Amino acid sequence: MSAAGAPTARGGGFVAVALAFTWRGLLRMWRIPSIAMPMIVMPVFFVVAFSGSFASVVQIAGYGTDEAVNWMAAWAILQGSAISGMGAAGVAATDLENGFFDRIRLAPIRPSTVMVGLLGYSLARALLPITVVLVVSFLLLGADLPGGPLGLATIYVAGLGLAAVMSLLGLAVVFTFRSLQALGLVQILIFGMLFLSVGQAPLVAIEGWLHDVAAVNPVTRVIRLCRQGFLGEVTWAVTWPGLVALAAMLAVVGPLAVWRFHRVA
Repeated sequence: MSAAGAPTARGGGFVAVALAFTWRGLLRMWRIPSIAMPMIVMPVFFVVAFSGSFASVVQIAGYGTDEAVNWMAAWAILQGSAISGMGAAGVAATDLENGFFDRIRLAPIRPSTVMVGLLGYSLARALLPITVVLVVSFLLLGADLPGGPLGLATIYVAGLGLAAVMSLLGLAVVFTFRSLQALGLVQILIFGMLFLSVGQAPLVAIEGWLHDVAAVNPVTRVIRLCRQGFLGEVTWAVTWPGLVALAAMLAVVGPLAVWRFHRVA
């Protein structure tokens, strides 16, 4: 207990406070539905539009499937996950601008509790677009999942992993600029990483500098991790590079977000 009699963020207190921050974000999303619309509408639009308009593109060598939806679904899922990751940054930026963050700093809790709670909010948000895009892809667009349960597991691992990366990246940016306007920069970073990858086309079909960027872009490996279940069986050769890419990105943006948080708090 603290001197004021309030529980410190240790043991069960840590979990309880972190969950409270997560729940607070979810309540905010429930009360303001427009917050959730972009992370659902945009990926659904992309998977429907690209699967229809570019249905014949999969005839080019390198796609590994006869159905465009099997290629595009993973990209749309990760788009929704990445946008979901911005949720934590949105909450933090709002709290910074309206002064509530100052009250958080005075609370008898560890700063790490706030970070974990915000990250939990982004991960909870990410479950929604992942699931919605999967339902639309399977029930309306006729997607296949030859990878079975393992393929489904890699989809959620990749989606939640990328949401965590973008959540921490967004927090680092917001804690640096301390403004809601910083979310525009976060969006540019997110879409830049997604579009400069193998989201729309296989690496063999990309030419010039775009090929070189996509080859080294860690998101490329995450997309392959997510997509493999749609194209065939899940293999360790495709899985481990995606997991390493996620771990590497988390190892960079995690400490950066914590450092910028302490600069504010």
